[in-house]
Amino acid sequence: MDARELISDDANARQKYEGIASLKWIVSPNSAQASALASELGISVLAARVLCARGYADPSAARKFLAPSSADLHDPFLLTDMSRAAELLAAAVKNCESILLYGDYDVDGTSALVILKTAIDLAGGQAACHVPHRILDGYGMKSEVVEEAAQSGVKLIVSVDTGIRANEVVKHANALAIDVIVTDHHLPEAELPPALAVLNPNRPDCLYPEKNLCGAAVALKLAAALMTTLAWDPAKRERILESLMKLAAIATVADVVPLTGENRVIVKLGLAGLRRVKNPGLRALLDVAGFEDGVAPSARQVAFQIAPRINAAGRMASARDVLDLFTTSDPARAREIAQQLHDLNKDRQDTEAEMTRAIQERCLAQPVTDSDAALVFFSEGWHRGVVGIVASRVVERFHRPAFVLGIDNGIAHGSGRSIRAFHLLDALESMPELFTKFGGHRQAAGVTLDAARLEEFRERFRAYAASKLTPDDFEASLDVDAELTLHEITDDAVMDVLNLAPFGFGNPPPTFVVRDIEVAAAPDIKKEKHLFLRFKSATKAPGLLRAKAWNFAERAGELSAGSHVDVALQFEDDAFSAARGYAPWQAILKDVRPAARSTGVQQVEVMIG
Repeated sequence: MDARELISDDANARQKYEGIASLKWIVSPNSAQASALASELGISVLAARVLCARGYADPSAARKFLAPSSADLHDPFLLTDMSRAAELLAAAVKNCESILLYGDYDVDGTSALVILKTAIDLAGGQAACHVPHRILDGYGMKSEVVEEAAQSGVKLIVSVDTGIRANEVVKHANALAIDVIVTDHHLPEAELPPALAVLNPNRPDCLYPEKNLCGAAVALKLAAALMTTLAWDPAKRERILESLMKLAAIATVADVVPLTGENRVIVKLGLAGLRRVKNPGLRALLDVAGFEDGVAPSARQVAFQIAPRINAAGRMASARDVLDLFTTSDPARAREIAQQLHDLNKDRQDTEAEMTRAIQERCLAQPVTDSDAALVFFSEGWHRGVVGIVASRVVERFHRPAFVLGIDNGIAHGSGRSIRAFHLLDALESMPELFTKFGGHRQAAGVTLDAARLEEFRERFRAYAASKLTPDDFEASLDVDAELTLHEITDDAVMDVLNLAPFGFGNPPPTFVVRDIEVAAAPDIKKEKHLFLRFKSATKAPGLLRAKAWNFAERAGELSAGSHVDVALQFEDDAFSAARGYAPWQAILKDVRPAARSTGVQQVEVMIG
């Protein structure tokens, strides 16, 4: 679809901006191996089709995918420099040296700090934490913090989720006789920082099998190696790592790294552990997010209900609050901080909505066209804490790379997000002279630059994107795992599909296409945005299929009674439905398009809303 159809100056422009555009379907053919795999594993053919579509047709690989265990985690000592790092840290612990953990202000950075500090504390070490302030300090390590550490007697600095590009700061630490261990996952420059150990699966000479670890997972690996180096009892080591994996799972989801390979193991095991939580801070956070004891949140719930509350501290106030939350032993204090994070998240939502509306108005006034291969929006006073979230909204709407920046005292600070086909950090590295600071990876990055150079940045970023992307890249697509018929949608089949979770980046919720079904009645509109629908088909008795679809009201005309359509569906758990005696899941309409006439008359009801 031409981007000009998404935003225009006509009377329907705002509705088009806020609505859902039709997607390009990329349908995986149903695999001939699915039936045999289903029989081998004792699962539904529906779930087996998804496994085959995602590269798990081999029964042994599929079994490991379905039921990962801690035995599937890689040896931490496979990380280059891990032996040296663990020995340095163990020596500092044994010698009661003062250690500074230098972190970051997002979920990944604060979780990494808590993971490593907990391990060091349990080992009897003395570790203080530095959590930078997003607004006052910005991203990355600072020499002044190193100088303060030297004055307070720190002998070892361990960076977590930062430091891979802090070459000058590490050199400064060396000059002050402070040893440095860098743990990070962001892409390095050509020259690694001159630390005594650099733990990063993305350094060129590292052969670690999982390249997509988040910062907290790298910290978890160092914690595991420390326990081994200190010769902890294996049962104790396993128990502590199982506890620390809960935070690593939250960070892995929040940092939007692929939920495949070792990341899937961490998230699957860590989320299961959230069913029972003893840490007062984590328990209070789950409570304020609406999760009772005994209930394990899904990856999607972590992404939309838990992680935003953790991130709100760093975005709207100080991420130090997160560290205090997870390290306090006082349940009352934990509840107080958790409520503060909840309130800050509400403030963040309001600020985000205001900025999104401002960008929407600009797009209504000056439509986005195919000549806009990348987008840059900026304004005085835009809150630096939410520019990344708003950039994500822009990418979702226009399916092209985007930066959103706030200007303060002549300096612009911003964040960018990208699409699958575009490497954001490569784009920035093609114009490094524009920035006073930049960094990130393929899908997300941050920049700081003089506000006077913003127009130059916009033009050069657009030109670079235009040289790398084609019009097809701007068309949002929907990956479809398999086609099915309505009679295949049974409770058992759907529950087998849901057991393929955790779902997220790299392992999205399975999507299915049902072809040529008839809309049995005009859709009901709920809350002026959502639809209730009924479909007919030929091979099954009437039944009810509950689902959700957001912002579909403007497409109700495509679903008139008697029309024949193809639908793209997903499924999700629905505890509320189960509590009312219905199926414990719902179908979610993702997209619809006209179809040829069907031959049957089977009644099935789908509720969208």
